[in-house]
Amino acid sequence: MTSSLFILDFAGKKISRGTPAVMGILNITPDSFYDGGAFVNLIDQLKQVEKMISEGALIIDIGATSTRPGSVPVDEKQEMERLIPSLTAIKGHFSEVILSVDTYRTPVAKAAIEHGAMMINDIYGGTYDQQMFDFVARHNIPYVMMHMQGTPDNMQINPHYKDVVKEVNDFFDSRLRLLPSGFSQVILDPGFGFGKTVADNFRLLHQFETFRSFGFPLLAGLSRKSMINRVLQIKPKEALNGTTVLNTIALLKGADILRVHDVKEAVEAIKLVNASG
Repeated sequence: MTSSLFILDFAGKKISRGTPAVMGILNITPDSFYDGGAFVNLIDQLKQVEKMISEGALIIDIGATSTRPGSVPVDEKQEMERLIPSLTAIKGHFSEVILSVDTYRTPVAKAAIEHGAMMINDIYGGTYDQQMFDFVARHNIPYVMMHMQGTPDNMQINPHYKDVVKEVNDFFDSRLRLLPSGFSQVILDPGFGFGKTVADNFRLLHQFETFRSFGFPLLAGLSRKSMINRVLQIKPKEALNGTTVLNTIALLKGADILRVHDVKEAVEAIKLVNASG
């Protein structure tokens, strides 16, 4: 395995990883592509978080607005109304878990950090809200910078690249140059399924190690996505095996964090790849 050692500081809790980590997905929306509606109430959310932690998740990533293809985002007020009670409850029950929030709005990120989140996962890579970089840098918050072509509502309407790997690489290069000096708490995510064709996604996976040149940890978000479903002609609910296959490839290509719906299987993939040397 080619995963590198990296250090992230979660509100004073330093995590040094030579072995990849698992980020468990908690969608608290009614309309996410795979599990929309399954975790809209607090009891179900807490049960799912408990399950993911028990299976080995190091990070729980909470999303309060759907970013599936064709989705229309909720407004900032509704995002906060969904998110803050969940954050408060989860932090109250599981004080040691690292909570990440999947948001691209700085006011939501600010409220999330005030209520116990330790990490921000931004699908726009800071292009939606120009204040995001200053915010995460000022508070030294681990920050996932993702690439997306377009916006969730239009990203899968004829996405096009001359060279998808080069263009994603150029995006990271240009965005990283805009970060405040001295801030290094960055995780890079090429954004599988976000404004890419199936062929684009597999090119990115095939050359995933390219992005290691930046020196930051890499996140792979492949869980149950259309690049699996279209090739195998299945539905997301049938895509667990395909997810494990692609996660394994990503690990061999140097993934440091796997963002998944199914924690147990991702942890097992990591253990087996580690055992293979």
